[in-house]
Amino acid sequence: MMKTLYLHDSLTRTKGAFTPLDPKHVRLYACGPTVYSYAHIGNARMAVTFDLLAGILRTLYPKVTYVSNITDVDDKIITASLQTGESCAAITDKYAAIYNHDMARLGLLPPDIQPRATGHIPQMIALIQTLIEKEHAYEAQGHVLFNVPSFPAYGALSGRNRDDQIAGARVEVAPYKKDPADFVLWKPSAPDQPGWDSPWGFGRPGWHIECSAMAQEHLGLPFDIHGGGADLKFPHHENEIAQSCCARGAENDPSAFSKIWVHNGFVTVEGEKMSKSLGNVALVHDLLKEWPGEVLRLALLSAHYRQPLDWSDNLLRQIKSFLDGLYRTLYEMRNIEPDYASAPTAEIDAVLEALYDDLNTPKAIAALSHINKAASLDKSAHQKGILLRAGSLLGILKADPVEWLGYGVSGADIDSSKIERLIQERKTARAEKNYRRADEIRDELDAMGLIIEDTPGGAKWRRRE
Repeated sequence: MMKTLYLHDSLTRTKGAFTPLDPKHVRLYACGPTVYSYAHIGNARMAVTFDLLAGILRTLYPKVTYVSNITDVDDKIITASLQTGESCAAITDKYAAIYNHDMARLGLLPPDIQPRATGHIPQMIALIQTLIEKEHAYEAQGHVLFNVPSFPAYGALSGRNRDDQIAGARVEVAPYKKDPADFVLWKPSAPDQPGWDSPWGFGRPGWHIECSAMAQEHLGLPFDIHGGGADLKFPHHENEIAQSCCARGAENDPSAFSKIWVHNGFVTVEGEKMSKSLGNVALVHDLLKEWPGEVLRLALLSAHYRQPLDWSDNLLRQIKSFLDGLYRTLYEMRNIEPDYASAPTAEIDAVLEALYDDLNTPKAIAALSHINKAASLDKSAHQKGILLRAGSLLGILKADPVEWLGYGVSGADIDSSKIERLIQERKTARAEKNYRRADEIRDELDAMGLIIEDTPGGAKWRRRE
């Protein structure tokens, strides 16, 4: 199998073979959350996509450094502080911890580095000073702004023309701006707001400068891959390119910051855009109360990452049913030790080839389905190893099959001995062809909130979800 990763580059709008700047060390950055509330499923799609990408890169290269930041200084955080009476630090510490815990439940490995904006203020100030010195930024009424017309390549990522840039940025046309599209690098802070001393007075950074400074600090420039949700293309990523390239003196080379840009598509909910006004914002923290993390993860991977994804209960039920089938196969092989030592197989290659092709997860999931079918027919150590290895490439099949399926799980409200007696009675009734009685027993078990599954090894029961 040819081991080459192909990626769609948002900057060139083409798919091509990924060639790292340094084959011994691939460097990857993804814009993380602003921690003032719970993460929604759109945030999780970005996190799962880049967790998968980092994992696939590690199958090809000896060292991968994956950086994904935490934005812990922002006007939204200040607003949340005013609304709750909690300090900004308390809010960001709380929601950063919740975010990391929730993402772990989705099977994400922690980024190699998770920098916080507040820990990089000196680097941001230094970057702003460089931009002023190179006449790409200017001070005005306590603010420092980037002068967009000074970067001829502005708009290369988003493809927006001059009018679209101004309209899309939704920027305040303040009287101190040299150009309507200019954006803030530093802003003044009131005494009761988070702030730091700077050459331009007590203030705080603009959002866009944060990732530029953190990426440069931890990965160096240029690095291999940058990205995030499609909503960040403009203005956030466009502005990152502008300020980082100009600071390096690369005014005509938008790839002088990151060589490749990767963006995942939008998430809708039941066909509607997520919005507070519609009350349909799907929060990961709430979804995890109803669904296992692997269900959410695989649902997020069920569509190609660049395509829109419509989030719905029906999607989650379908994914849960699919995972139940995989875990049912593993349950039937629970007493077999998996053989991981076998030579590479065509089945594993099929999953990898799909993922090497711009993270084609629908094709990878289809390949996993074929592997599961083969394993269900040939319950061998070799097939179990293949199934588990294939699942691990997608970050799933990490749970105990018995616990996942809930077979024989007892509880305070369940009389296990009674259930087993009813199952045995049903078995006898079926053997005697007393199907009416067998159906009555199934109805009785159903009324107890149980699901009965007839398997080659006999009837199994579990709680209904």
